[in-house]
Amino acid sequence: MSKSAPPAPAVTLQHHLPDLRAGQSVELLKELHILTRDGRINQDSRRKLKQVNHLLQFIEPLLAEVLAAQAEVTLADHGAGKSYLGFMLYDLFFKDKPAGAVLGVESRAELVQHSRALAQRLGFTRMSFLAGTVQQALTHPQLPARIDVVTALHACDTATDDAIAFGLARQARFMVLVPCCQAEVAGVLRQHKALNLRRTPLAELWRHPLHTRELGSQITNVLRCLLLQAQGYSVTVTELVGWEHSMKNELILARRVQPDQPDQRAQARTRLQQLLQTFDLQALGPRFAA
Repeated sequence: MSKSAPPAPAVTLQHHLPDLRAGQSVELLKELHILTRDGRINQDSRRKLKQVNHLLQFIEPLLAEVLAAQAEVTLADHGAGKSYLGFMLYDLFFKDKPAGAVLGVESRAELVQHSRALAQRLGFTRMSFLAGTVQQALTHPQLPARIDVVTALHACDTATDDAIAFGLARQARFMVLVPCCQAEVAGVLRQHKALNLRRTPLAELWRHPLHTRELGSQITNVLRCLLLQAQGYSVTVTELVGWEHSMKNELILARRVQPDQPDQRAQARTRLQQLLQTFDLQALGPRFAA
C-alpha cells in the first residue's frame, strides 16, 4: 500500500506579501487599492506599502511615548492625499487604543470626501478630515489648540514648510517630515546665478541646472532643520527607504526639547542667517524666520 503524501505546508498571505505587517488589515489595503480585490499587489503598490510601513516604524514609538506621558495622543497628517498614512496608522496603532485621534488635512475636496466615507465604512470613528490648505488649518476653529505629532509625507515644495509652521503653532511634540519637489530655493539661486558666478567660486555648485535643482533641495532641508533647532527641537535626518524605492527619500525627525536650551537655539538661528547670506537667499528670510 502506497504511503500518502505529506500535507503541503500552509501558504499564508504573509508568505506572498513579506512587506505586510502582523495584524495589518488586508481589507483596508484593498480599500486603499494597495492590494487588488483578490489580494495581489503590483510593483508600484509594493513600493508604496514598503515606504509607508517603514515610516510607521518611526512614528509608532513617538505616539507610544506621548501616550506614556498623557491620556491620549493626537496626530495631524498634512498633504494627506488619499490618507494612506493616516488609515494605516489608525489600523495598526489607534484602533486598539481607548483614546486618541488622527486628523488628515488635504486641499482636494474630493479626496477628503472619499476618506470620510471610507473611515465611516471601516468604523474608524476617531479619524477626521479637513478640506483645506495647511495655512487654513492654522486658524481652523475646530482643531485642538495642541497637536502632539505632525506628519507630512511627500508634501510638495513649500507644503513641508507650512506643515512645520503648523507644528510650531500647535506646539507639536514631534514632527515627522518627508519633503518632496522643493523648487523655491532653486528658483532664487537661478535669479542671482550670473552675479554669484563672478562673486564667489561657491556658485560653481549651482552653475548647471541639474546641480541648481539638487543643491536647492539640499539647502532647503538644511534651512528647515536649522529653523526647527532654533525653535527648540532636536533634529535627526535619515533615509526613509532604499533609493531604489524612492528618490524623495530624506526623513526629518524633530523632537521638542525640554528644558529649553537658549544657547543652542541662538547658535542655530545664527547659522540659518549665515546660510541665507552665503547663498544670497535673503529674500527667503521671512519664510525661515526663527
